[in-house]
Amino acid sequence: MISKITSPDRLHGIVKPPGDKSISHRAGLLNSISEGVSHVSNFCVGDDRSSMLGCLKGLGANITRHTNCKISGAEECFEIIGSGLNGLAEPQDILNAGNSGTTMRLISGLLAGQDFFSVITGDASLRNRPMKRITTPLTQMGAYINGRDDGSLAPLSFTGSSLKGIEYTMPVASAQLKSCLIIAGLYSNSPSIIHQPAESRDHTERMLNSMGGDLEINGLTIKTGNKELSSVDVKVPSDTSGSAFWLIAGVCHSDSRITIPGMGMNPTRTGVLEVLESMNANITIENKHLEGGEPAGDVTASTSDLVATEISGDLIPRVVDELPILALAACFARGTTVIANAEELRVKESDRISATVDSLQRLGAQIEETSDGMRITGTHTLTGAEMETHGDHRIAMTNGIAGLLASGETIIGNSEDASVSYPSFWEVVSELQK
Repeated sequence: MISKITSPDRLHGIVKPPGDKSISHRAGLLNSISEGVSHVSNFCVGDDRSSMLGCLKGLGANITRHTNCKISGAEECFEIIGSGLNGLAEPQDILNAGNSGTTMRLISGLLAGQDFFSVITGDASLRNRPMKRITTPLTQMGAYINGRDDGSLAPLSFTGSSLKGIEYTMPVASAQLKSCLIIAGLYSNSPSIIHQPAESRDHTERMLNSMGGDLEINGLTIKTGNKELSSVDVKVPSDTSGSAFWLIAGVCHSDSRITIPGMGMNPTRTGVLEVLESMNANITIENKHLEGGEPAGDVTASTSDLVATEISGDLIPRVVDELPILALAACFARGTTVIANAEELRVKESDRISATVDSLQRLGAQIEETSDGMRITGTHTLTGAEMETHGDHRIAMTNGIAGLLASGETIIGNSEDASVSYPSFWEVVSELQK
């Protein structure tokens, strides 16, 4: 699919991004191994949703999609009848996580503690993403895991085992690694103590606590337990990462005002708002409230006089998914923006450092690649060009927003890659161009 985009004179409107992917995945997984019946509405959309739900159903989870649900009042809702911690069944086929690293790593934590054999794989991109960071501590807990390159790469196989608690210092701040170990801890015969090097997304901790889980949090240290969970209904807030694309469009366009109702405002996810605030962005937040234990609010982004900033250190884990689109924002800021300590970007769906630099250079941006990030000097102008997605949904969407800001026509090949996390993205772009 090829998408052609031009910049409109005005960029005004209300955008409702899909439900938060991170929260959706955890709501599906944890409710499947809880006691009781739950309803999860505003579930994320796209291929990643299919990957997580497909893996859970492959393990025997009882998940039914309803429309116009009378209980949740939502147009679409998933009813999940929990089977308890030990109610899953040996899958009859290989589980497929598709392109979803979250699915691969969270489901691996679940499989490590089961008493049956299982195999999980993914698409070509996911099969080349590093898994040693989860297989190493899971093996220390007593899991029997085999995989390509000595357990470094999928497919990964799990043989029934009994887990024990460990004390583990994480090498990187990673919500996926942390969540994998917390989920495995539900099946351990003793507590695990996890030390984080820095703060990362805490959706798993919030949801487990709302389900009555045994979890102690002291600063960056987490102590897990294996208590049975109680199902909870969840109305998933709008995805913060998906919202970031429209926020950047709103602050960079010369005549814009974009409102995102019900955007997730979890403090471990709003690093993008902190960065935009440091850039002097015109952002307002109204109607702050809670959605299933997760904070949310209505966020409006308007035309701004942006200034350069530095994005590095402990902030990186909280903005890692938004760095490509923040690099685009830096093209419209006065001065030179530095992104550092972001080596993690090189092992995402693509090498997002190289992919971002390649994309923005094609548009005439003054951007250079460094070993752990980028340097961007704002020019306030970009010129339409032919772009590639590098097989990465976030690069595809970053390039789409760039097209809304660049003069002339921007042509994006393989733009369907955005459907991994945001199938309606190009429809929204078309509406905003009118």
